Amino acid sequence: MASNKGYPRCDVKVSEEERDFYEMKKRACEFYTRNKVPQQIENVLNEMFFAKPDDIYGYLANFFMKLSAPPRISGLNGREVYDSQGQLAVQAEVMCTIRNEQKLTSCAGVPAGNDQWRMQGPDLGKGRAHHITTGLEWIKGPLSELLKGCDPCDQTGVDNILSDFFSARHQEDKETRRSQEEKNKEAEEEALPPPPPPPVSSKGKKAGETATKGASAEKLIPPCVPPEPEVPGSLAVGAVSLAVAKSGALIRDVPLYKHILALRSQSEFRVPVPLVTLLSCGKSSPGKLNLLEEVILIPRPGQRVAQVISMALQIHEELMRIMNSSTSKAGQPTQAGPMSEAGAPVLVCERPEQALDLVVEACGNLGLTPGEEIRLALNCAADRLMDYSKGKYEVIAGSLKSPDELVDMYQALLLKYPAVAALIQPLRKEDVDQWERLSSVIGASCSLLCDTSGLSASRAPPPALPGVKGQVLQQVNGTKVSDLIRIMMENPDAVILSSSHSEPCGEDCLSDLAVGLGVAYVRLGGLQGGHRLAKYNRLIAIEEELAQQGTLVSRTTLPAPLCVGVNIEDAGISEED
Repeated sequence: MASNKGYPRCDVKVSEEERDFYEMKKRACEFYTRNKVPQQIENVLNEMFFAKPDDIYGYLANFFMKLSAPPRISGLNGREVYDSQGQLAVQAEVMCTIRNEQKLTSCAGVPAGNDQWRMQGPDLGKGRAHHITTGLEWIKGPLSELLKGCDPCDQTGVDNILSDFFSARHQEDKETRRSQEEKNKEAEEEALPPPPPPPVSSKGKKAGETATKGASAEKLIPPCVPPEPEVPGSLAVGAVSLAVAKSGALIRDVPLYKHILALRSQSEFRVPVPLVTLLSCGKSSPGKLNLLEEVILIPRPGQRVAQVISMALQIHEELMRIMNSSTSKAGQPTQAGPMSEAGAPVLVCERPEQALDLVVEACGNLGLTPGEEIRLALNCAADRLMDYSKGKYEVIAGSLKSPDELVDMYQALLLKYPAVAALIQPLRKEDVDQWERLSSVIGASCSLLCDTSGLSASRAPPPALPGVKGQVLQQVNGTKVSDLIRIMMENPDAVILSSSHSEPCGEDCLSDLAVGLGVAYVRLGGLQGGHRLAKYNRLIAIEEELAQQGTLVSRTTLPAPLCVGVNIEDAGISEED
């Protein structure tokens, strides 16, 4: 029977203070009853009496934690950080209200892309500083207000808000550019001198004839299609999206890769095959060879990540030993340059055969058979080699090749080196006819890949090129986590996730993204540099964790888009290896 203690009797005169105290207790009773506090306290006390836990208050804390309101985003903050190249970058921080306390739950940053932050025009050409400053303003201002109160575990809802915001800014940027272009055009027209009178036609020639005797008719190349400039500040969108995903994983108390997998509504875990950069050449190297930016190791199927890294380190040491000697076995002079941005040794050479001969020799010294135990991918980066004044690719310094001649060169190279199983960006995207011809001459022995790593996945995808089996993708600028998930669902066997040379320092979540997204391959670069090795170490840790839990699905074949049909039996490998 309820007690009347504390309640005033009707026949007793009470003071105003006692009446106020009575009203306050009445409101307190209604408040607690409405929120079922007495009922929950009674439940936990009864349960705890029978459970008799060692940590009584820990038991109480866990019980009431389950009844607490779900966390909500309370705000965002943006900070300037430095990337792996020493350039300024943006880091987004997510604050959440958790059990009535505001806490910093995560932070993340994304690369600015391959020079996509370089804007055009006199008023918009403020470069990276403008990109960074605008991104910080977005994070601290409108994005913080828009996401306040959102559920950090609702990645789709958060990314939809980010997408709507970015679309509006993108439209504003396009209108600003259009207006600026019109002003520039008007100014140029006003500054142009009047056109000269038409020339007098020479005797024996018709007016308008300009052809000269002996002039060769060169085949015109398709003009370069300039990429759509990135919107200043767009990297804030990608950074916030990734930071929210990390917050969702923290709140759900699961690793990021499991959180991403749950967003995809998948349950099967596969660790991607790591593609390790063995050598760097290319246009940025001291040698004459411009063509091969990277020679990349494709390991045999059935290997653990730690085994792949151990093998790659042995190859790396053997490569360095050969390069530091005077000549290779093939009689070619070798010279090692500094470590590249990709974390691999730079080879100073004049022909692509020198780089491939060096790798073949190093593998032979280690007892590895190219084409069986290892395969190679060549990152050609040919879209950076076109000399538009001559309409040819400068494959080697001073040596130019037309698009058709370059196709012939690839065909000869693949015949000599059958271990090459993939060519990344072997031509410009505008050379559609040559892509088709290259695909027909190499057949099924080699995969053609398109490098879209410098483009935001939030944009419309580039047109499909004939013969291309996959694309290399990065999370840059405005690329949201939902964009990556969508691309993987649309192209489950055609995506290679790649790291960037300019990622914010300390950001190692690419390995979690690769496992959670279910990509078949991940390109993390060479084995030099702490920020790259942190990603490799994280990939090893994830694989070991899944193996211990019995949820790791092993690969018996190298999946698409590389080395389709090459399986463990073909490579002469046992499951115990």
